[in-house]
Amino acid sequence: MKNVLTVQQQDMAIIACLEAKGDLAKLSKAIDKGLDDGLTVSQVKEALSQLYAYTGFPRSLNALGTLQKVLDERKAAGKKTAEGKDASPLPKNYNSLKAGTEVQTKLFGKVNNTFVPATDYYLKAHLFGDIFARDNLTMPERELVTVAALSGMDGVHPQLAAHKAGAKKAGLTDQQVESITMTLQDAKLIPGMYGGDSPWPRGVPNVNYAKYFIGNSYVAPMSAENGGPTNVTFEPGCRNNWHVHHNQVQVLIAVSGRGWYVEEGKEPLEMTPGTVVAIPEGKKHWHGAAKDSWFQHLTYHTHVGENASNEWLEPVVDEVYNKLP
Repeated sequence: MKNVLTVQQQDMAIIACLEAKGDLAKLSKAIDKGLDDGLTVSQVKEALSQLYAYTGFPRSLNALGTLQKVLDERKAAGKKTAEGKDASPLPKNYNSLKAGTEVQTKLFGKVNNTFVPATDYYLKAHLFGDIFARDNLTMPERELVTVAALSGMDGVHPQLAAHKAGAKKAGLTDQQVESITMTLQDAKLIPGMYGGDSPWPRGVPNVNYAKYFIGNSYVAPMSAENGGPTNVTFEPGCRNNWHVHHNQVQVLIAVSGRGWYVEEGKEPLEMTPGTVVAIPEGKKHWHGAAKDSWFQHLTYHTHVGENASNEWLEPVVDEVYNKLP
């Protein structure tokens, strides 16, 4: 797939990811490049300020300090830097809670955290109400930097998945959201196999079975014949639901990255290139990527009997998945 982000969007994604990682040396270079490519000081400042809500004040403040140093160095070197526009004042009778609730609902559906009402209020009124209302970044731009930042963090897969979906509701296309991942992989900021690390094709988004997966997966049929092998690609943390194959045997052949095959009642099997699993019919199981690696396997069915079918069951919840190394 071609990266469809503009150069400035790619710069912003890299800046956000480096902010989340706290790599200030690389962040300094990325900010300087972004400003060279036409990002404004206002855009970068706003993105780094917004990210405190996702990465914490320490990383946000350190990143803003890095931006200030870059600006001082550019001024001393006589480099031109576009300031950009400041955010417009909010209307006099602006209702942060009402506006923020509308934004949150648009992006993620109706959300009510009754367990911690104060946190629910902060998210709605401050993050989605006050911050998202500032017009020196558009809503798609805000979701782009959020997805990029979360992509660089460990242990936030549910939030990353939610914001990838929210980014599309904010106005980014499927290709743009996928290009955020591609940009960060090409920059070697997140695990990836599409900067040339894997000879196997990723294919197209696995839309037909997406409801049975946590995270993003892709399919690339390897044969034009019906029933031929298919290459399935899982992003880090992606796995399918528990499921059972009836009247057929599924074969998995790992070809790239690292993943897991888990059969109910048995020890998890780590899958690396060359691992082959033949899954007997009727066995409850799941398979997917490791937390820190993309994973690809070929799959096909054999010993296919009459009325062969797949029975999809419950998801593999984080509490279970996160116990795997």
